[in-house]
Amino acid sequence: MDFKIEHTWDGFPVKHEPVLVRLSPGDRGVMMEVSAPFFNDPPAPLGEPGKPFNELWDYEVLLSFFFFLNNKHEEWLNFIFDSHGQHLVLLLSGRRNVWKHGLALSYKVSRKQTKWEGKAYLPWCYFPPNVTKFNSFAIHGSKDKRSYEALYPVPQHELQEGQKPDFHRLEYFKPFDFNTLFGEEWKQPKSDLWLIEKN
Repeated sequence: MDFKIEHTWDGFPVKHEPVLVRLSPGDRGVMMEVSAPFFNDPPAPLGEPGKPFNELWDYEVLLSFFFFLNNKHEEWLNFIFDSHGQHLVLLLSGRRNVWKHGLALSYKVSRKQTKWEGKAYLPWCYFPPNVTKFNSFAIHGSKDKRSYEALYPVPQHELQEGQKPDFHRLEYFKPFDFNTLFGEEWKQPKSDLWLIEKN
């Protein structure tokens, strides 16, 4: 499954090569690959590459949200990948309600002068059951030059005056089904992490 982030969060075309996100089957999980222009702005976080880094969304990153909703639970999984090799995994129960963060992840980055590529193995135990929606965002730049881009942006005709980027606007996420990747008969493995959270 390949995705291109071709618009800003508010629906305008990006002015550079789009960020590419690829999901492919992995052993007991999903492989996620990122290919993106490298702006080197802001500079690298002070954390160690390959390790979780808190508040990583303030840097040059890709964010991907997987979402599940039923009658009782609104469950979010957020992967954040930095162009310098740091990562952050957030499990949320309800909008902006993080109940677990800083989980370990296999994530590696390679960089050239104008491009970075990241590869991560996403284990099933991090995913909420029966993921139904997805969105992804790319962020770079500092201060007034900060740029927010979205796979599924807010349509321009729905923008409100003074509206700011918000990665939790679920109404703009799109339907997502892992069976497209793994086949119609496949069933998502259960996660002990999410079972613990509900008890």
